[in-house]
Amino acid sequence: MAQYLILIFGFALLIKGAGMLVEGASLFARKLRVSELFIGLTIVAFGTSMPELLVNIFAAARGISDIVVTNILGSNTFNVLVILGISGLISPLAIKKNTVWIEIPLSLFSVVVFAALSINFYGHPVLSRIDGGVLIACFGLFLWYVLNMLKTENVAADAVGCGFKKIFFLIIAGFLGLFLGARIVVDSSVNIAVSLGISTSLIGFTIVAAGTSLPELAASVVAAYKKKPDMAVGNIVGSNIFNVFFVLGTSFLIRPLNVQYPRFGLDVAVTIGASLLLFMFMFTGRKGRLDRWEAVFFILSYVVYAVILAKQG
Repeated sequence: MAQYLILIFGFALLIKGAGMLVEGASLFARKLRVSELFIGLTIVAFGTSMPELLVNIFAAARGISDIVVTNILGSNTFNVLVILGISGLISPLAIKKNTVWIEIPLSLFSVVVFAALSINFYGHPVLSRIDGGVLIACFGLFLWYVLNMLKTENVAADAVGCGFKKIFFLIIAGFLGLFLGARIVVDSSVNIAVSLGISTSLIGFTIVAAGTSLPELAASVVAAYKKKPDMAVGNIVGSNIFNVFFVLGTSFLIRPLNVQYPRFGLDVAVTIGASLLLFMFMFTGRKGRLDRWEAVFFILSYVVYAVILAKQG
């Protein structure tokens, strides 16, 4: 019973942290007269991707390539199919033209770049520090792009009845709530699963793999509930780009790692397919919007993928 109460507390902390983060980020955007999309692509996206970064740093230092790669590919797939799926069910997500034609293709391009680097072009199956440098350089170009967004944005002034101290408190407290809540949910869920006799491999795929994406889930769901689609989508797209270019790039700079096909082939294909599907859905139904039926398709696609992986063991 105690583990169930801890689990409930963890989810409550996640929801509260997400609410504070979204509110603080929204106030910050209004205070600086920048768009919520910009904040979603940067502060919220990078902050909620910290669990993936920390997991990969430790895994790369120990040379565990399986965790380094599947953590990112699994998180990116979960972000699109599950998190955007749930967010789209709560409220159809209207997506700006720039996001459709630039940011979403960039998230797709990031996985394609990783796939190209990981193919054995050089006579060995190792992703080297040079490959890591290429990914980091691509991340630098992405930062250059989002910073240039500030020069072209024309966001109207909006009165904000609070100072920067309160805004920074909301953002920092929100991040702490997300990270602590995610840790509590993952740990208590594993304990409950073990007590029920569920296999450790299934625990690893369902609970642990999705655990690093819980901050993104909470932040995007709350943003969708508060009718802030730019922040909900920007968080996911920005997180996916950050995960591949910066997190994987950093991992390979720490230690060159062996990435073997066809073991990762299905994961790479599904991750690319998820981003491609998101782009295609921008031109079906109501253009430039993720409708509820498309969100349902996302979630069902992830369920099918999960079943296939579970059968593979």
